[in-house]
Amino acid sequence: MVNQRRPDGSLRHLITLDGLARPELEKLLQRAQGYVCLPGSQPRMNQRLAGITIGNLFTEPSTRTRVSFELAGRRLGAEVVNLEVQLSSQMKGETMLDTIRTLESLHFDMFVIRDSQAGVVAHVADNVAAHVSVLSAGEAHVSHPTQGLLDALTVLQHKGERFDRLTLAVVGDIRHSRVARSAYEAFTGLGIGELRLIAPEGLMPQPGEFPRGVRFSTPEDGLQGCDIVMMLRIQKERMQAAAIPDGGDYFQHFGLDRRRLQLAKPDAIVMHPQPMNRGIEIDDEVADGRQSVIRDQVRNGVAVRMAVLEQVARPRPLRA
Repeated sequence: MVNQRRPDGSLRHLITLDGLARPELEKLLQRAQGYVCLPGSQPRMNQRLAGITIGNLFTEPSTRTRVSFELAGRRLGAEVVNLEVQLSSQMKGETMLDTIRTLESLHFDMFVIRDSQAGVVAHVADNVAAHVSVLSAGEAHVSHPTQGLLDALTVLQHKGERFDRLTLAVVGDIRHSRVARSAYEAFTGLGIGELRLIAPEGLMPQPGEFPRGVRFSTPEDGLQGCDIVMMLRIQKERMQAAAIPDGGDYFQHFGLDRRRLQLAKPDAIVMHPQPMNRGIEIDDEVADGRQSVIRDQVRNGVAVRMAVLEQVARPRPLRA
């Protein structure tokens, strides 16, 4: 696993939440909460990353993550460059690392990378110049650390700090989900009381993964008395065609509708990382209902990414 820290122990990269201690996670969430702004209010901005240049390299499609990383950097005073990888020299055969080295020569200080191949982000982090930081914006099925943090922040806002009193149900395509893996790391790191995994057998994680998770084969068994219901998108792009479930059949057995949500606690919150497949993973009434905090998750994305960018940049000399 990549070493995410500098010699002094400070956080230099964020590739995974695995290995971050609870006080470190809580500090990041506290910092992020200070950057949250409600709809219609003036975004919080400063110049703490003035003089820093950030490159966003996304080899997979993204809306929420890419836009929120861009906004986060700009609101902290950084120069942000979005690189269209499909138009870059990688289309001519250049490796990701060669692209990074070219950009290092142009005085880039941070790279935010999303890639469909496991290990690429860590490989880049292991080989960049000593002053450069690398942040994962989603790595294959492996991890999505800032998503895990924004999910935890959303729960903190709605349920308070006592994670040990909460039951979280993760429902859907867990096997192929980087969101589920980073949520597991975030919530177990914060001391979640119980974590339940609900999925068809073919979409359950491999044996040995999610060791603290309790497995259920149906929502009817797993949703009873839950405080948080986290729905997952079916990751069709990571499946063989024959393994992709039929949408109607999947919704009938695993989709979240009002009837199934009533199995959870009356004040349970509903989460989804998006994009949503409405009518397959979740119906409109629940996605847009009073228990849904999906829009809060989106809003919290900018705040969390501001906190992470500031954290990895803090040891450097910055202008006030």
